[in-house]
Amino acid sequence: MSTPQILIVEDESITRTTLKNIFEAEGYEVYEATDGTQMNQILAEKNIHLVVMDINLPGKNGLMLARELREKANVGLMFLTGRDNEVDRILGLEIGADDYITKPFNPRELTIRARNLLHRTMNDSERTQTTATEFYRFNGWVLDINKHVLVNPDGVEYKLPRSEFRAMLHFCENPGKIQTREDLLRKMTGRELKENDRTVDVTIRRIRKHFENHADTPEIIATIHGEGYRFCGELE
Repeated sequence: MSTPQILIVEDESITRTTLKNIFEAEGYEVYEATDGTQMNQILAEKNIHLVVMDINLPGKNGLMLARELREKANVGLMFLTGRDNEVDRILGLEIGADDYITKPFNPRELTIRARNLLHRTMNDSERTQTTATEFYRFNGWVLDINKHVLVNPDGVEYKLPRSEFRAMLHFCENPGKIQTREDLLRKMTGRELKENDRTVDVTIRRIRKHFENHADTPEIIATIHGEGYRFCGELE
């Protein structure tokens, strides 16, 4: 596996330097950007595996940049958020961030989360390069494993952020089985479920919107109250 390449998008020089030192100590190649213009330039030139981005940036903020990033790149995305800013965290997940961490952050927790996310990011990339095209088909829909897209019965493609793709892949690999929030979060992000963590629920809500936009689609992901979720699609 190649050396992980991380892009830090942060306008505060002290925080940016701290992050750079933390990741370089882990053996990663680290690049820095202070705004969206620099971020896009580096993304065009380097094979970035993980973007660690502040939300409060000059010009376009992190939420706007993340929405644009998700439309053109399939990289891991971790947000830095204010400690008490729950709104930013939920919006970040809605847009498709893979993870978030609050300021001030614990360096050990940051490196663990980044390592877990990089492991999945780079494994997914290698799988795409070495595996023949594979699909899961259900109720007229198609999950394209290599392209990370969900295709509706009319042929419309929805590019899935990494967390949504991994959740859908896990559901398709385990049809009819109840998946707890703990299991889903571990599969999606590699971390343990904590109290009041809404990552799984937000991700499932985003996935359901794709199905709800097609009137003839039956319930694909059912909520099992007190237990978790279950994939109800009929696989071909």
